[in-house]
Amino acid sequence: MFDNLFGNLQRQQEELKQKLAETIVEAEAGEGAVTVTANCDMQLENIKIDASKLDLTDAEQVEDLVLVAVNEALEKARQKAAVETNKLLQGIMPPGMGDLGGMFGGR
Repeated sequence: MFDNLFGNLQRQQEELKQKLAETIVEAEAGEGAVTVTANCDMQLENIKIDASKLDLTDAEQVEDLVLVAVNEALEKARQKAAVETNKLLQGIMPPGMGDLGGMFGGR
């Protein structure tokens, strides 16, 4: 009985990890001067800088905008990952105990 339960849990956990790696979020700073994409497995996918929207000779400005966009993308990824994780927990809880998933965040 428990082998089946734990095997199923492990499969669902692997599926969740794959889904998080494939789910992309995007954030921008400086009205689109810097755009960052990240996956919900907390990895940066791309950083795009639109040189027409900022002064590339102002290194501090570029660094600040990159930092803001990266932090926002990672926060969005964290929030989306929490929602997906909570969905998984809700799905594996026995009937009537689904609300316990809220203990782990993502509500």
